[in-house]
Amino acid sequence: MIEERLNKLALSNIYPFHMPGHKRRELEFPNPYAIDITEIEGFDNLHHAEGILREAQEKAARLYDAKQTYYLVNGSTCGILAAISATVPRGGRILVARNSHKAVYNAVYLRQLSPEYVYPADTRCGIQGQIIPKQVEQKLIEFPDIKAVVITSPTYDGIVSDVAGIAEVAHNFGIPLIVDEAHGAHFGFHPAFPENAVKLGADAVIMSVHKTLPAFTQTALLHLCSDRIDHTCIERFLGIYETSSPSYVLMAGIEKSLVLVERQGQELFAQYAGILAEFRNSVQDLKHLWVPGAEDFSQDEAWAFDAGKLLIISRGRMSGQQLQERLFKEYGLQTEMSSGNYVLAMTSLMDRQEGFDRLSRALHAIDAGLHEEEITSFSPREIYCQPEKVMEIYEADEAPHGCVPLAKAADRVSADTICLYPPGIPLLVPGERIDRKMVETIRRCLELGLDVEGLLENHGINIVQIG
Repeated sequence: MIEERLNKLALSNIYPFHMPGHKRRELEFPNPYAIDITEIEGFDNLHHAEGILREAQEKAARLYDAKQTYYLVNGSTCGILAAISATVPRGGRILVARNSHKAVYNAVYLRQLSPEYVYPADTRCGIQGQIIPKQVEQKLIEFPDIKAVVITSPTYDGIVSDVAGIAEVAHNFGIPLIVDEAHGAHFGFHPAFPENAVKLGADAVIMSVHKTLPAFTQTALLHLCSDRIDHTCIERFLGIYETSSPSYVLMAGIEKSLVLVERQGQELFAQYAGILAEFRNSVQDLKHLWVPGAEDFSQDEAWAFDAGKLLIISRGRMSGQQLQERLFKEYGLQTEMSSGNYVLAMTSLMDRQEGFDRLSRALHAIDAGLHEEEITSFSPREIYCQPEKVMEIYEADEAPHGCVPLAKAADRVSADTICLYPPGIPLLVPGERIDRKMVETIRRCLELGLDVEGLLENHGINIVQIG
């Protein structure tokens, strides 16, 4: 049973370097069964908030300095879907950062949009870097009918783009900027962390409060920050994409996490920043593993970096998956994700000194057993590329489909979204050509044990049947 597995995990010594941000630490909270209600009298209605839910959302807007804020109980996904749908007319053109979460591509599909892409900068450590304002400007000049810009900042790996610069460019062309800031709900509360996109000029900002703050899983916020996006249109699409039976348990959890930040944030974030700094200092002497910090990225690679994201990069033959398995099986440390040559450990203000100490000791022990001569790499630089767009996403979906073995997919057009999950960034979206390099990339990801979503049985791939 699920409950039994969860209880076993709760009683174990496994330390959670993954979301949700409460890190399984118990906060003072009522019995969920006692407060699990529907929209009974006196408890307001999320989709027509006039009472306690309106007050809670107004407090959230004041905390982040937004013009208007909406509680989300279907995760950041429904906020992304609503923001894009409310901003770009059906069949319109949108500028999308190609390292966006699959929710962005789902919005493109649902609204039958025509996306143009900007690609993230490369970084010397191999992960995807920032989106540069000049790239955005060039695309807006090339395609003057673009109606909105969508970027992800910070990325899953903690890379922050120049949101203020991109917002200025977008506004110069008279269009809004939507920022998927799902991993940045903790931004703006302490100098050790970047400023949040709300205060940097974005027009709509979506934050997952369960990722880096102590709220329950699948909770988020949608901030409107200007008049460039019609709030009534946002509310109409939230009514479509978000459940009509929102959980009061989840909404109470959002409010509790934000009240904690408001009342104790200064103390908690200062403590958190101090523990992070101590940990990063403790792993500077690693020889074969590397935990990069803000100083390891140039201004061209990253405008800023989230110190709370611990990227543990293998400089040897050990893959990210192997490193993740060793941390879990040998040291009881459960990390958020692994990719080609690195592991991501997610932290929050609820983490404890014990966890960082255990991770430091584990990394030193593993590092001591690695050897310099075992050099290889399979980094995100090699995983994510720039596929050729053959048709729109919705056109590929509506075309006749067929299944072929992965080995025979080269030069075909994908009919499905293929992505590593996490982080949920597509390797391919429907309508893009599958070249031989992509076939090899997917094969290597499977060989490394990475979770490749979108493939069919026996690693078949759904392709568009053209002609």
